[in-house]
Amino acid sequence: MEPDRFSWLPEHVIDKILSYLPIREAAGTSVLSSKWNNQWYTLSRLVFDTDCVSNIAPSRDPSLFNNKFLQIVNHVLLLHYGPIIVFKMCNYNDKFTCVIPKTDIDRWIHHLIGRSIQKLVLDVWIEKDYKIPCRLFSCQSLRILKLLWCWLKPPTKFQGFKKLKSLELYRITISQHDFENLISGCNLLESLVLGNLDGVTQINIHAPNLKHLDIFDTFEDITFHKTFQLTTVYVNLSSYLNSKSNQSRLHGGSSNLLKFFDHRPHIENLSVHNYFLKYLAAGVVPVKLPTLCTDLDCLSICINFDDLKEISAALCLLRSSPNLQTLEISARIDQHSVPLTPISDTYCWEETFFKPETPIQVLSVSIDNISGLQLELDFIRFLLLYSPVLEKMIVKPDVNVRPELVTGLIRFKRESRDAEVIYVQKEG
Repeated sequence: MEPDRFSWLPEHVIDKILSYLPIREAAGTSVLSSKWNNQWYTLSRLVFDTDCVSNIAPSRDPSLFNNKFLQIVNHVLLLHYGPIIVFKMCNYNDKFTCVIPKTDIDRWIHHLIGRSIQKLVLDVWIEKDYKIPCRLFSCQSLRILKLLWCWLKPPTKFQGFKKLKSLELYRITISQHDFENLISGCNLLESLVLGNLDGVTQINIHAPNLKHLDIFDTFEDITFHKTFQLTTVYVNLSSYLNSKSNQSRLHGGSSNLLKFFDHRPHIENLSVHNYFLKYLAAGVVPVKLPTLCTDLDCLSICINFDDLKEISAALCLLRSSPNLQTLEISARIDQHSVPLTPISDTYCWEETFFKPETPIQVLSVSIDNISGLQLELDFIRFLLLYSPVLEKMIVKPDVNVRPELVTGLIRFKRESRDAEVIYVQKEG
């Protein structure tokens, strides 16, 4: 009898096909051919989530669903042989959370350490944060680590993950000391994502190979040590804390802007969201940075247009980015700021929006959520007046925008003959 077409497939092709299938479907391929029988035992990529369990509605019988989920994980790991390169686990979805005993997670992690695990994603929500077992910190094969809802307490002798290149920490409990040691111990780290860390108030980063940094959290201060390779930076500061260091800068001669950009001229993409611009504006705001951001291509920035220091900080970034191509601006309303009215008492156009030494080379600008404040209009006027190669500006006002905004946009002089201003009205 001539073998079917499935039997003729080489093993590496079968392995590739299985790697794209969920565990449940991969196990079901054993019926296709004798050659496929139990081939899934050697899968190098294992993903366990609530979709692994079929024919059981968690809302109707949560206990049975929980037991089935645990049986599947235990069964697969028991039968599996060979290396496990990728292991992902998530025990919840929008409607249900699978209850997993901490002892089972400990046992699974211990099992993975001896399997040359390179990528570990642990997204396990339980009533109390899961404490990562100490043995994980001895796993030096890790290249990618993503942890959520965990408590990290590395052993005192822990010296970092020597091969780790990507680290993501979300809703993690960790001390300031352990956080700094963890980052500085990963010398090859290239990508770092931090979100809602409990126990960390100072983001102190020592990572000589770091290229991508993504932070959405509340912190008092951020400092870098020997971190000169950054190209992509996204910082979303959810609230502004008047720390002692920021207060001293407000009354002294130092500057958060200068500190943040010192020896970091290679940033190509920068996103400054929520209150991070307010943090950068603490202290003295220079007209432009001592070292220009010549590689900065895309800038996304959130501005409180009732704060002249934030506006000055944004203008400093524009004057310091001679090769900027794309600019995205979002207006932020700060409930604690004092509106600048009447602005003539505290503000002068010529002193704030003076002509830059070199023209702004931006091609595309989008401005969102503005309400027609005078300083918003003046900022738009500045961009149109000193951007000779501007091709398109998209303005998306707030729902309750004042009609003077449209009149102002039409009236403004444009340095670029090709500049198209597109007004997009939001629906109320």
